[in-house]
Amino acid sequence: MIPEQKIYRARFLPTEVVRLKQTCFTLGRAFEPGKYIAGQLPDIAFEMGLVEQLPPVRGKNAKIKNIEAPQ
Repeated sequence: MIPEQKIYRARFLPTEVVRLKQTCFTLGRAFEPGKYIAGQLPDIAFEMGLVEQLPPVRGKNAKIKNIEAPQ
């Protein structure tokens, strides 16, 4: 049987841009709410249900050119 976190995390591609709904604290870092690439977020963010998909973007804004992870 697949653990629940794997099922939830599997809903997102590792390169997909997602939204972190609230601050997520880990031992090494605090992730502020905002847009992230799914592969950059810790498993606990997915386990706690803090991650959601962004709605589809249309028009000129369909391409996201540069996403920087907060330091």
